[in-house]
Amino acid sequence: MKIKTIISTLVLFFVVGVSLGAERPLIPLPNSYSAKTDGVFKLNSSTAINVVSDTPELKRMASYLKELIKPAAGYSLALSKSNSATKRNTINLKLDKSSASSLPGAYSLDVSSDKIVISAQDARGVFYGIQTLRQLLPPEIEATSPQKINWTIPACVIKDSPRYQHRGAMLDIARHFFEVKDIKTFIDYLAMYKFNILHLHLADDQGWRIEIKSWPKLTEIGGSTAVGGGKGGFLTQKQYVEIVKYAEDRFITIIPEVDMPGHVNAALASYPELNPDNKAKKLYTKIGVGFSTLDTSKPVTYKFVEDVIREISAITPGPYFHIGGDECKKTKREDYKTFVEKVQKIVHKYGKIMIGWHEINAVKLEPTTVKQVWKKKSMEYLVTKKGPLILSPADRVYLDMKCSQAFGHATKLGLHWCGYTNVKKTYDWDPGSADCIMGVEAPLWTETVKNMDDLEMLVFPRLTSISEVAWSAQEGRKWDDFRKRLNVFVKRLDIMDINYYKSLEVWEKH
Repeated sequence: MKIKTIISTLVLFFVVGVSLGAERPLIPLPNSYSAKTDGVFKLNSSTAINVVSDTPELKRMASYLKELIKPAAGYSLALSKSNSATKRNTINLKLDKSSASSLPGAYSLDVSSDKIVISAQDARGVFYGIQTLRQLLPPEIEATSPQKINWTIPACVIKDSPRYQHRGAMLDIARHFFEVKDIKTFIDYLAMYKFNILHLHLADDQGWRIEIKSWPKLTEIGGSTAVGGGKGGFLTQKQYVEIVKYAEDRFITIIPEVDMPGHVNAALASYPELNPDNKAKKLYTKIGVGFSTLDTSKPVTYKFVEDVIREISAITPGPYFHIGGDECKKTKREDYKTFVEKVQKIVHKYGKIMIGWHEINAVKLEPTTVKQVWKKKSMEYLVTKKGPLILSPADRVYLDMKCSQAFGHATKLGLHWCGYTNVKKTYDWDPGSADCIMGVEAPLWTETVKNMDDLEMLVFPRLTSISEVAWSAQEGRKWDDFRKRLNVFVKRLDIMDINYYKSLEVWEKH
Protein backbone atom coordinates (compact mmCIF):
# COMPACT_ATOMS: atom_id res chain seq x y z
CA MET A 1 0.00 0.00 0.00
CA LYS A 2 1.40 3.33 -1.01
CA ILE A 3 0.43 6.03 1.46
CA LYS A 4 1.08 9.62 0.50
CA THR A 5 0.72 12.85 2.32
CA ILE A 6 -2.15 14.64 0.63
CA ILE A 7 -1.42 18.32 0.28
CA SER A 8 -3.81 20.85 -1.11
CA THR A 9 -1.50 22.81 -3.37
CA LEU A 10 -4.17 25.03 -4.85
CA VAL A 11 -4.62 27.87 -2.40
CA LEU A 12 -6.84 30.29 -4.30
CA PHE A 13 -6.74 33.04 -1.71
CA PHE A 14 -7.19 33.62 1.95
CA VAL A 15 -9.48 36.37 3.13
CA VAL A 16 -9.03 37.44 6.72
CA GLY A 17 -10.24 40.41 8.75
CA VAL A 18 -13.74 41.54 7.86
CA SER A 19 -14.61 38.98 5.16
CA LEU A 20 -13.26 35.74 6.65
CA GLY A 21 -14.85 36.58 9.72
CA ALA A 22 -13.33 38.73 12.32
CA GLU A 23 -16.98 38.17 13.29
CA ARG A 24 -17.29 34.53 12.17
CA PRO A 25 -13.79 33.04 12.28
CA LEU A 26 -13.24 29.56 10.88
CA ILE A 27 -11.00 26.89 12.45
CA PRO A 28 -9.38 25.08 10.76
CA LEU A 29 -8.74 27.64 8.03
CA PRO A 30 -10.29 26.62 4.67
CA ASN A 31 -8.27 26.57 1.49
CA SER A 32 -10.23 29.41 -0.06
CA TYR A 33 -12.87 31.85 1.07
CA SER A 34 -14.53 34.42 -1.15
CA ALA A 35 -17.02 36.88 0.29
CA LYS A 36 -20.08 37.69 -1.82
CA THR A 37 -21.79 41.05 -2.07
CA ASP A 38 -25.39 39.83 -1.76
CA GLY A 39 -25.72 40.03 2.00
CA VAL A 40 -26.57 37.11 4.24
CA PHE A 41 -28.66 33.97 4.37
CA LYS A 42 -31.26 34.19 7.13
CA LEU A 43 -32.08 30.90 8.80
CA ASN A 44 -35.64 30.70 10.14
CA SER A 45 -38.31 28.19 11.08
CA SER A 46 -39.40 27.93 7.41
CA THR A 47 -35.93 26.93 6.20
CA ALA A 48 -35.75 23.38 4.84
CA ILE A 49 -32.83 21.00 4.60
CA ASN A 50 -32.97 19.53 1.12
CA VAL A 51 -31.27 16.28 0.13
CA VAL A 52 -30.40 16.69 -3.54
CA SER A 53 -28.61 13.34 -3.84
CA ASP A 54 -30.94 10.66 -2.48
CA THR A 55 -28.57 8.41 -0.53
CA PRO A 56 -28.88 6.98 2.99
CA GLU A 57 -25.71 8.78 4.09
CA LEU A 58 -26.93 12.19 2.93
CA LYS A 59 -30.27 11.61 4.63
CA ARG A 60 -28.32 10.89 7.79
CA MET A 61 -26.30 14.10 7.27
CA ALA A 62 -29.57 16.05 6.88
CA SER A 63 -30.85 14.63 10.17
CA TYR A 64 -27.53 15.42 11.84
CA LEU A 65 -27.71 19.06 10.68
CA LYS A 66 -31.32 19.31 11.81
CA GLU A 67 -30.41 18.10 15.31
CA LEU A 68 -27.36 20.38 15.40
CA ILE A 69 -29.51 23.47 14.80
CA LYS A 70 -32.60 22.52 16.82
CA PRO A 71 -31.53 23.17 20.47
CA ALA A 72 -30.32 26.76 19.97
CA ALA A 73 -32.80 27.72 17.26
CA GLY A 74 -35.75 26.33 19.18
CA TYR A 75 -37.38 24.77 16.14
CA SER A 76 -36.96 21.76 13.87
CA LEU A 77 -36.13 22.38 10.23
CA ALA A 78 -38.16 20.41 7.71
CA LEU A 79 -36.39 17.77 5.64
CA SER A 80 -37.11 17.54 1.92
CA LYS A 81 -35.90 15.68 -1.15
CA SER A 82 -35.45 17.25 -4.58
CA ASN A 83 -33.31 16.67 -7.65
CA SER A 84 -32.27 20.31 -7.79
CA ALA A 85 -30.86 22.92 -5.43
CA THR A 86 -32.82 25.90 -6.71
CA LYS A 87 -35.59 26.31 -4.15
CA ARG A 88 -35.39 29.41 -1.96
CA ASN A 89 -34.75 29.27 1.78
CA THR A 90 -33.10 25.85 1.64
CA ILE A 91 -29.86 24.27 2.80
CA ASN A 92 -28.97 21.78 0.07
CA LEU A 93 -26.78 18.71 0.55
CA LYS A 94 -25.45 17.38 -2.70
CA LEU A 95 -23.09 14.68 -3.98
CA ASP A 96 -21.25 15.95 -7.04
CA LYS A 97 -18.99 13.45 -8.73
CA SER A 98 -17.80 16.16 -11.13
CA SER A 99 -16.34 18.16 -8.26
CA ALA A 100 -12.95 19.65 -9.05
CA SER A 101 -11.30 17.94 -6.10
CA SER A 102 -11.40 14.17 -5.68
CA LEU A 103 -9.58 14.24 -2.33
CA PRO A 104 -11.50 12.36 0.37
CA GLY A 105 -13.25 14.97 2.47
CA ALA A 106 -13.07 17.83 -0.04
CA TYR A 107 -16.18 20.00 -0.25
CA SER A 108 -17.54 23.30 -1.50
CA LEU A 109 -19.92 25.57 0.39
CA ASP A 110 -21.88 28.23 -1.50
CA VAL A 111 -23.93 30.62 0.62
CA SER A 112 -26.29 33.06 -1.12
CA SER A 113 -29.01 35.24 0.32
CA ASP A 114 -31.68 32.78 -0.85
CA LYS A 115 -30.07 29.35 -0.41
CA ILE A 116 -27.04 27.34 0.71
CA VAL A 117 -25.43 24.49 -1.22
CA ILE A 118 -22.94 22.05 0.29
CA SER A 119 -21.51 19.72 -2.33
CA ALA A 120 -18.81 17.06 -2.33
CA GLN A 121 -17.82 13.85 -4.02
CA ASP A 122 -18.57 11.88 -0.87
CA ALA A 123 -20.72 12.15 2.25
CA ARG A 124 -17.59 12.73 4.33
CA GLY A 125 -17.03 15.99 2.45
CA VAL A 126 -20.63 17.04 3.03
CA PHE A 127 -20.14 16.39 6.76
CA TYR A 128 -17.09 18.65 6.81
CA GLY A 129 -19.06 21.28 4.92
CA ILE A 130 -21.70 21.10 7.66
CA GLN A 131 -19.02 21.74 10.29
CA THR A 132 -17.93 24.85 8.39
CA LEU A 133 -21.55 26.00 8.05
CA ARG A 134 -21.88 25.53 11.81
CA GLN A 135 -18.98 27.96 12.35
CA LEU A 136 -20.48 30.48 9.92
CA LEU A 137 -23.56 30.63 12.13
CA PRO A 138 -23.40 32.89 15.20
CA PRO A 139 -21.57 31.20 18.10
CA GLU A 140 -24.86 30.95 19.99
CA ILE A 141 -25.66 27.97 17.76
CA GLU A 142 -23.63 25.94 20.29
CA ALA A 143 -26.16 26.67 23.05
CA THR A 144 -28.34 23.86 24.38
CA SER A 145 -31.45 26.01 24.84
CA PRO A 146 -33.33 28.38 22.46
CA GLN A 147 -31.58 31.69 21.80
CA LYS A 148 -33.33 34.90 20.76
CA ILE A 149 -31.00 35.87 17.93
CA ASN A 150 -31.04 36.45 14.18
CA TRP A 151 -29.49 33.36 12.61
CA THR A 152 -27.56 34.96 9.77
CA ILE A 153 -24.86 33.36 7.64
CA PRO A 154 -22.56 35.58 5.54
CA ALA A 155 -22.82 35.05 1.79
CA CYS A 156 -19.62 33.45 0.55
CA VAL A 157 -18.03 30.65 -1.45
CA ILE A 158 -15.65 28.22 0.27
CA LYS A 159 -13.66 25.50 -1.44
CA ASP A 160 -11.78 23.25 0.91
CA SER A 161 -9.93 19.95 1.31
CA PRO A 162 -7.65 18.39 3.94
CA ARG A 163 -3.87 18.53 3.81
CA TYR A 164 -3.39 15.13 5.47
CA GLN A 165 -5.61 12.06 5.40
CA HIS A 166 -4.72 11.12 8.99
CA ARG A 167 -5.87 13.82 11.43
CA GLY A 168 -6.00 12.23 14.80
CA ALA A 169 -6.11 12.47 18.55
CA MET A 170 -5.37 9.76 21.08
CA LEU A 171 -7.22 9.27 24.37
CA ASP A 172 -5.59 7.14 27.04
CA ILE A 173 -8.38 5.49 29.05
CA ALA A 174 -5.96 3.10 30.78
CA ARG A 175 -4.33 5.42 33.34
CA HIS A 176 -7.73 6.88 34.20
CA PHE A 177 -10.92 5.36 32.81
CA PHE A 178 -13.45 7.43 30.83
CA GLU A 179 -17.07 6.38 30.48
CA VAL A 180 -18.90 5.99 27.16
CA LYS A 181 -20.63 9.38 27.43
CA ASP A 182 -17.31 11.16 27.94
CA ILE A 183 -15.68 9.40 25.01
CA LYS A 184 -18.65 10.40 22.85
CA THR A 185 -18.25 14.02 23.96
CA PHE A 186 -14.58 13.88 22.98
CA ILE A 187 -15.59 12.44 19.59
CA ASP A 188 -17.94 15.40 19.09
CA TYR A 189 -15.09 17.80 19.86
CA LEU A 190 -12.93 16.07 17.25
CA ALA A 191 -15.69 16.12 14.66
CA MET A 192 -16.18 19.87 15.05
CA TYR A 193 -12.57 20.45 13.99
CA LYS A 194 -12.58 17.89 11.16
CA PHE A 195 -10.42 15.26 12.83
CA ASN A 196 -11.00 11.78 11.41
CA ILE A 197 -9.10 9.49 13.81
CA LEU A 198 -9.61 8.59 17.47
CA HIS A 199 -6.84 6.34 18.77
CA LEU A 200 -7.97 4.66 22.01
CA HIS A 201 -5.22 3.49 24.35
CA LEU A 202 -7.07 0.57 25.93
CA ALA A 203 -4.53 -1.13 28.19
CA ASP A 204 -1.45 -0.23 30.19
CA ASP A 205 0.29 -1.01 33.47
CA GLN A 206 -2.41 0.73 35.52
CA GLY A 207 -5.53 -0.68 33.90
CA TRP A 208 -7.08 -3.00 31.30
CA ARG A 209 -10.12 -1.26 29.81
CA ILE A 210 -11.65 -3.54 27.16
CA GLU A 211 -13.60 -6.75 27.74
CA ILE A 212 -11.87 -9.84 26.33
CA LYS A 213 -14.37 -12.67 26.66
CA SER A 214 -11.80 -15.45 26.46
CA TRP A 215 -9.70 -13.80 29.22
CA PRO A 216 -12.29 -12.34 31.64
CA LYS A 217 -9.90 -11.63 34.51
CA LEU A 218 -8.25 -8.88 32.44
CA THR A 219 -11.11 -6.55 33.33
CA GLU A 220 -12.16 -8.24 36.57
CA ILE A 221 -8.70 -7.77 38.07
CA GLY A 222 -6.71 -5.61 35.67
CA GLY A 223 -9.53 -3.12 35.20
CA SER A 224 -10.22 -2.65 38.89
CA THR A 225 -7.98 0.33 39.63
CA ALA A 226 -6.31 3.44 38.16
CA VAL A 227 -3.44 5.84 38.75
CA GLY A 228 -3.40 6.82 42.41
CA GLY A 229 -5.50 3.82 43.38
CA GLY A 230 -8.75 5.39 42.21
CA LYS A 231 -11.78 3.71 40.72
CA GLY A 232 -11.13 1.65 37.62
CA GLY A 233 -13.60 0.53 34.99
CA PHE A 234 -13.75 -0.95 31.53
CA LEU A 235 -15.71 -0.99 28.29
CA THR A 236 -17.78 -4.02 27.52
CA GLN A 237 -17.54 -5.13 23.90
CA LYS A 238 -21.11 -3.87 23.42
CA GLN A 239 -20.12 -0.44 24.70
CA TYR A 240 -17.02 -0.41 22.50
CA VAL A 241 -19.19 -1.19 19.45
CA GLU A 242 -21.48 1.68 20.47
CA ILE A 243 -18.50 4.04 20.54
CA VAL A 244 -17.20 2.78 17.20
CA LYS A 245 -20.60 3.37 15.59
CA TYR A 246 -20.93 6.84 17.13
CA ALA A 247 -17.51 7.77 15.75
CA GLU A 248 -18.24 6.19 12.37
CA ASP A 249 -21.39 8.32 12.04
CA ARG A 250 -19.09 11.34 12.36
CA PHE A 251 -16.54 9.95 9.88
CA ILE A 252 -14.04 9.19 12.62
CA THR A 253 -12.15 5.90 12.58
CA ILE A 254 -11.37 4.22 15.89
CA ILE A 255 -7.86 2.77 16.21
CA PRO A 256 -7.62 0.39 19.17
CA GLU A 257 -4.29 0.09 20.95
CA VAL A 258 -3.24 -2.68 23.32
CA ASP A 259 0.35 -1.92 24.32
CA MET A 260 2.75 -4.90 24.28
CA PRO A 261 5.15 -6.49 25.17
CA GLY A 262 5.73 -3.71 27.73
CA HIS A 263 3.18 -1.58 29.58
CA VAL A 264 1.40 -4.81 30.56
CA ASN A 265 1.33 -4.96 34.36
CA ALA A 266 -2.50 -5.02 34.43
CA ALA A 267 -2.41 -8.19 32.31
CA LEU A 268 0.39 -9.71 34.38
CA ALA A 269 -1.63 -9.08 37.56
CA SER A 270 -4.65 -10.79 36.02
CA TYR A 271 -3.02 -13.98 34.68
CA PRO A 272 -0.01 -15.52 36.46
CA GLU A 273 0.86 -17.71 33.46
CA LEU A 274 1.93 -14.63 31.47
CA ASN A 275 4.79 -14.13 33.95
CA PRO A 276 8.10 -16.05 33.82
CA ASP A 277 7.63 -17.31 37.39
CA ASN A 278 3.89 -18.05 36.96
CA LYS A 279 3.12 -15.65 39.82
CA ALA A 280 0.72 -12.76 39.36
CA LYS A 281 2.17 -9.26 39.67
CA LYS A 282 0.68 -6.80 42.12
CA LEU A 283 -1.65 -4.17 40.71
CA TYR A 284 0.20 -0.94 39.89
CA THR A 285 -1.10 2.58 40.43
CA LYS A 286 1.96 4.81 39.99
CA ILE A 287 3.08 6.44 36.71
CA GLY A 288 6.61 5.11 36.10
CA VAL A 289 7.15 3.15 32.90
CA GLY A 290 9.39 0.48 31.42
CA PHE A 291 9.31 -2.10 34.22
CA SER A 292 6.88 -4.71 32.83
CA THR A 293 7.08 -7.27 30.04
CA LEU A 294 5.23 -10.28 28.78
CA ASP A 295 7.17 -13.55 28.80
CA THR A 296 7.91 -13.69 25.07
CA SER A 297 9.16 -17.29 25.23
CA LYS A 298 5.86 -18.90 26.30
CA PRO A 299 3.29 -20.27 23.82
CA VAL A 300 0.52 -19.09 26.17
CA THR A 301 1.68 -15.51 25.63
CA TYR A 302 0.97 -15.75 21.91
CA LYS A 303 -2.38 -17.43 22.54
CA PHE A 304 -3.22 -14.50 24.80
CA VAL A 305 -2.07 -11.95 22.22
CA GLU A 306 -3.97 -13.64 19.40
CA ASP A 307 -7.17 -13.87 21.41
CA VAL A 308 -6.97 -10.16 22.25
CA ILE A 309 -6.28 -9.15 18.65
CA ARG A 310 -8.97 -11.50 17.32
CA GLU A 311 -11.73 -10.28 19.64
CA ILE A 312 -10.99 -6.57 19.24
CA SER A 313 -10.47 -6.80 15.47
CA ALA A 314 -13.84 -8.53 15.08
CA ILE A 315 -15.62 -5.46 16.51
CA THR A 316 -13.41 -2.82 14.88
CA PRO A 317 -14.36 -2.01 11.25
CA GLY A 318 -11.39 0.33 10.77
CA PRO A 319 -8.26 -0.97 9.04
CA TYR A 320 -5.75 -0.61 11.91
CA PHE A 321 -4.63 -2.33 15.10
CA HIS A 322 -2.04 -0.58 17.27
CA ILE A 323 0.31 -2.82 19.27
CA GLY A 324 2.20 -0.09 21.13
CA GLY A 325 5.69 -1.55 21.36
CA ASP A 326 7.22 1.42 23.19
CA GLU A 327 9.44 1.68 26.27
CA CYS A 328 10.07 -2.06 26.58
CA LYS A 329 13.07 -1.69 28.87
CA LYS A 330 12.66 -5.14 30.44
CA THR A 331 12.34 -7.03 27.16
CA LYS A 332 15.61 -8.30 25.73
CA ARG A 333 16.39 -6.85 22.30
CA GLU A 334 16.22 -10.15 20.39
CA ASP A 335 13.10 -11.22 22.29
CA TYR A 336 11.50 -7.89 21.36
CA LYS A 337 12.25 -8.40 17.67
CA THR A 338 10.90 -11.94 17.70
CA PHE A 339 7.76 -10.87 19.54
CA VAL A 340 6.90 -7.93 17.28
CA GLU A 341 7.47 -9.95 14.10
CA LYS A 342 5.14 -12.70 15.39
CA VAL A 343 2.51 -10.21 16.46
CA GLN A 344 2.70 -8.45 13.10
CA LYS A 345 1.68 -11.73 11.45
CA ILE A 346 -1.20 -12.16 13.89
CA VAL A 347 -2.47 -8.64 13.16
CA HIS A 348 -2.36 -9.39 9.42
CA LYS A 349 -4.12 -12.71 10.00
CA TYR A 350 -7.14 -10.80 11.28
CA GLY A 351 -7.17 -8.39 8.36
CA LYS A 352 -5.65 -5.35 10.01
CA ILE A 353 -2.70 -3.07 9.30
CA MET A 354 -0.32 -2.92 12.23
CA ILE A 355 0.67 0.36 13.87
CA GLY A 356 3.33 0.65 16.54
CA TRP A 357 5.24 3.42 18.25
CA HIS A 358 8.50 4.19 16.48
CA GLU A 359 10.51 1.71 18.56
CA ILE A 360 9.20 -1.02 16.24
CA ASN A 361 11.52 0.39 13.56
CA ALA A 362 14.18 -1.93 15.04
CA VAL A 363 12.21 -4.90 13.65
CA LYS A 364 11.79 -6.22 10.11
CA LEU A 365 8.44 -4.71 9.15
CA GLU A 366 5.98 -5.22 6.34
CA PRO A 367 5.74 -2.29 3.88
CA THR A 368 2.24 -1.46 5.14
CA THR A 369 3.15 -1.36 8.84
CA VAL A 370 2.83 2.15 10.27
CA LYS A 371 5.26 3.73 12.71
CA GLN A 372 3.98 6.42 15.05
CA VAL A 373 6.81 8.77 15.95
CA TRP A 374 6.90 10.49 19.31
CA LYS A 375 10.55 11.53 19.66
CA LYS A 376 11.82 14.49 17.64
CA LYS A 377 15.13 12.86 16.69
CA SER A 378 13.36 9.69 15.60
CA MET A 379 10.99 11.75 13.46
CA GLU A 380 13.83 13.47 11.64
CA TYR A 381 15.47 10.09 11.01
CA LEU A 382 12.39 8.10 10.03
CA VAL A 383 11.02 10.55 7.48
CA THR A 384 14.06 9.72 5.37
CA LYS A 385 13.24 6.00 5.48
CA LYS A 386 10.62 3.87 3.78
CA GLY A 387 7.27 3.10 5.33
CA PRO A 388 4.24 5.14 6.41
CA LEU A 389 4.49 7.44 9.42
CA ILE A 390 2.14 9.16 11.83
CA LEU A 391 3.84 12.18 13.42
CA SER A 392 3.22 12.79 17.13
CA PRO A 393 6.30 14.65 18.41
CA ALA A 394 5.89 14.99 22.17
CA ASP A 395 7.39 18.48 22.29
CA ARG A 396 4.74 19.73 19.86
CA VAL A 397 1.49 17.77 20.17
CA TYR A 398 1.45 15.77 23.40
CA LEU A 399 -1.64 17.24 25.04
CA ASP A 400 -0.64 15.88 28.44
CA MET A 401 2.38 18.18 28.58
CA LYS A 402 1.80 21.26 30.69
CA CYS A 403 0.61 24.20 28.63
CA SER A 404 2.83 27.15 29.48
CA GLN A 405 4.11 30.49 28.26
CA ALA A 406 5.99 33.51 29.60
CA PHE A 407 5.56 35.01 33.07
CA GLY A 408 5.62 31.63 34.80
CA HIS A 409 2.01 30.72 34.04
CA ALA A 410 1.27 27.06 33.33
CA THR A 411 -1.47 24.49 33.76
CA LYS A 412 -1.41 22.74 37.11
CA LEU A 413 -2.35 19.55 35.31
CA GLY A 414 0.00 17.69 33.03
CA LEU A 415 3.59 16.49 32.93
CA HIS A 416 6.75 18.15 31.63
CA TRP A 417 9.27 15.39 30.94
CA CYS A 418 9.80 16.74 27.43
CA GLY A 419 9.37 20.37 28.36
CA TYR A 420 6.35 22.63 28.10
CA THR A 421 4.18 23.30 25.08
CA ASN A 422 1.83 26.13 24.26
CA VAL A 423 -0.66 27.05 21.57
CA LYS A 424 1.90 28.91 19.47
CA LYS A 425 4.52 26.14 19.64
CA THR A 426 1.87 23.61 18.61
CA TYR A 427 0.71 25.85 15.77
CA ASP A 428 4.13 26.91 14.45
CA TRP A 429 4.99 23.49 13.10
CA ASP A 430 5.09 22.21 9.54
CA PRO A 431 5.01 18.38 9.60
CA GLY A 432 6.34 18.35 6.03
CA SER A 433 5.30 16.94 2.69
CA ALA A 434 7.28 13.69 2.45
CA ASP A 435 5.29 10.90 0.81
CA CYS A 436 5.68 8.68 3.87
CA ILE A 437 3.78 11.07 6.17
CA MET A 438 0.18 9.92 6.65
CA GLY A 439 -0.56 12.81 8.95
CA VAL A 440 -0.47 13.96 12.56
CA GLU A 441 -1.93 12.77 15.82
CA ALA A 442 -2.14 14.48 19.22
CA PRO A 443 -2.00 12.08 22.19
CA LEU A 444 -3.54 12.77 25.58
CA TRP A 445 -2.01 10.51 28.21
CA THR A 446 -4.07 10.63 31.38
CA GLU A 447 -1.73 10.20 34.33
CA THR A 448 -2.97 13.54 35.70
CA VAL A 449 -6.36 13.60 33.93
CA LYS A 450 -9.25 12.25 36.01
CA ASN A 451 -12.38 13.75 34.43
CA MET A 452 -13.71 15.85 31.56
CA ASP A 453 -12.84 19.16 33.23
CA ASP A 454 -9.22 17.99 33.41
CA LEU A 455 -9.34 16.75 29.83
CA GLU A 456 -10.72 20.02 28.50
CA MET A 457 -8.15 22.08 30.40
CA LEU A 458 -5.27 20.28 28.67
CA VAL A 459 -6.92 19.78 25.28
CA PHE A 460 -8.25 23.29 24.66
CA PRO A 461 -7.22 25.47 22.97
CA ARG A 462 -4.29 23.39 21.69
CA LEU A 463 -6.65 21.03 19.87
CA THR A 464 -7.76 23.92 17.66
CA SER A 465 -4.19 24.68 16.59
CA ILE A 466 -3.49 21.01 15.87
CA SER A 467 -6.64 20.82 13.75
CA GLU A 468 -5.26 23.57 11.53
CA VAL A 469 -1.83 21.93 11.29
CA ALA A 470 -3.55 18.73 10.14
CA TRP A 471 -6.16 20.23 7.81
CA SER A 472 -5.06 23.56 6.37
CA ALA A 473 -2.56 24.17 3.59
CA GLN A 474 0.77 25.30 5.02
CA GLU A 475 0.96 28.29 2.67
CA GLY A 476 -2.00 30.04 4.27
CA ARG A 477 -1.24 29.48 7.94
CA LYS A 478 -0.01 32.48 9.94
CA TRP A 479 0.18 32.60 13.73
CA ASP A 480 -1.02 36.20 14.08
CA ASP A 481 -4.07 35.46 11.93
CA PHE A 482 -4.83 32.26 13.86
CA ARG A 483 -4.49 34.07 17.18
CA LYS A 484 -7.00 36.72 16.06
CA ARG A 485 -9.45 34.08 14.88
CA LEU A 486 -9.08 32.11 18.11
CA ASN A 487 -9.74 35.24 20.17
CA VAL A 488 -13.16 35.49 18.55
CA PHE A 489 -13.78 31.76 18.23
CA VAL A 490 -13.37 31.27 21.98
CA LYS A 491 -16.90 32.55 22.50
CA ARG A 492 -18.04 29.16 21.17
CA LEU A 493 -15.99 27.40 23.81
CA ASP A 494 -17.56 29.62 26.46
CA ILE A 495 -21.08 28.83 25.26
CA MET A 496 -20.24 25.11 25.16
CA ASP A 497 -19.00 25.43 28.77
CA ILE A 498 -15.62 23.99 27.82
CA ASN A 499 -13.02 24.33 30.57
CA TYR A 500 -10.22 25.68 28.37
CA TYR A 501 -6.88 27.11 29.48
CA LYS A 502 -6.71 30.89 28.98
CA SER A 503 -3.24 30.88 27.52
CA LEU A 504 -1.41 34.20 27.77
CA GLU A 505 0.06 34.03 24.29
CA VAL A 506 -3.52 34.06 22.95
CA TRP A 507 -5.36 36.15 25.53
CA GLU A 508 -3.61 39.10 27.11
CA LYS A 509 -5.59 38.85 30.33
CA HIS A 510 -6.91 35.91 32.32
